[in-house]
Amino acid sequence: MKIGLVGFGYMGKSHAYAVHNLRYFYGSSAPDAAIVGVTTNGSSTAQEACRDYALGRVYETVEEMLCSSEIDIIDVCSPNLYHYDTVKRALLAGKHVYCEKPLAVTAAQANELATLAASRGVTAQVVFNNRFLTGVMAAKRLIDEGRLGRIVSFRSAYLHASCTDLSRPAGWKQDKTVCGGGVLFDLGSHALDLVRYLCGEFAEISGRAQIAHPSRVGRDGKPWQTNAEEAFYMTAALQNGAVGTIEANKLALGTNDDLSFEIYGESGALRYSLMQPSFLSFYDNTRPGGVLGGERGFTSIECVSRFPAPGGIFPAIKAPTGWLMGHVGSMYAFLSAVSAKREASPSFADGARIQQIMEAAYTSASDNGRIVRL
Repeated sequence: MKIGLVGFGYMGKSHAYAVHNLRYFYGSSAPDAAIVGVTTNGSSTAQEACRDYALGRVYETVEEMLCSSEIDIIDVCSPNLYHYDTVKRALLAGKHVYCEKPLAVTAAQANELATLAASRGVTAQVVFNNRFLTGVMAAKRLIDEGRLGRIVSFRSAYLHASCTDLSRPAGWKQDKTVCGGGVLFDLGSHALDLVRYLCGEFAEISGRAQIAHPSRVGRDGKPWQTNAEEAFYMTAALQNGAVGTIEANKLALGTNDDLSFEIYGESGALRYSLMQPSFLSFYDNTRPGGVLGGERGFTSIECVSRFPAPGGIFPAIKAPTGWLMGHVGSMYAFLSAVSAKREASPSFADGARIQQIMEAAYTSASDNGRIVRL
């Protein structure tokens, strides 16, 4: 399978790493795939990517890549504003598509792409890479086995400190004209996806946006007025009756890449933090209590690198896992689906649903946090 990479920033490098290293982590079961070309906004960036990372040849434009019979898959790592056009053209050209989140910048665009992907007979996946961390996979298994019982409440948060340094120029992810949104699109999409994936479908949502620093240094080094939210806070109810909170925040001084969730059921509870990705904490309410606590309490499950087969062969299953493994696992799932000619998961339909939820949250925020039904 020959992949054309669109964009080679931080996420482009992460996707390239995943493709290049699949065989180390999955052995002979790894899908046979290679990146054979790159296109970027600047030809020099593409040339450096091909030279330094062995990514095949430079394609001057996306259109040239789409017209190439050498390309089977389009991997979209460009800024959010360009996702819709690139993905739509790729689908119409009959290419399989792997697209970074968010799928688009509006729910209408995302729904159109999901419908188009389903009608074209191609495999399409949105990159919610955190689903493929061992701790998250273990949480999903416990929930599906009924170990938590009926889910009652939840918390999901993704915290960064990237908007706290006012001397640092704003990046494109902080510019609504390029990103299409603010921290909700960037971090909130992951936090929302984990709630939906683990706890259930959303029924209603309420949101509040925050810009703590209206003025900062722009990308050109000149004064700039912040046009995208730096933090976003949500309360939500799910169709199964569970109620909880979701937070996306780049104002959290002292944090790094702090994605976490807590899920509380009638029979058990779970806690997870990306900053300690090798372990999942599980409280089993069916264990006996008693003097000195009996056998009750949160248990730290050692997920480490114990991926389901055929994963887990490298590094050793006892080795600590890390953020990049989410991307390796996500790429493996997508390419395996392409190879088997089946639907990928998370699908474009999943990406479109998260887009609908985020749009509803923005609608709520623009109307003083009123509850919006989904």
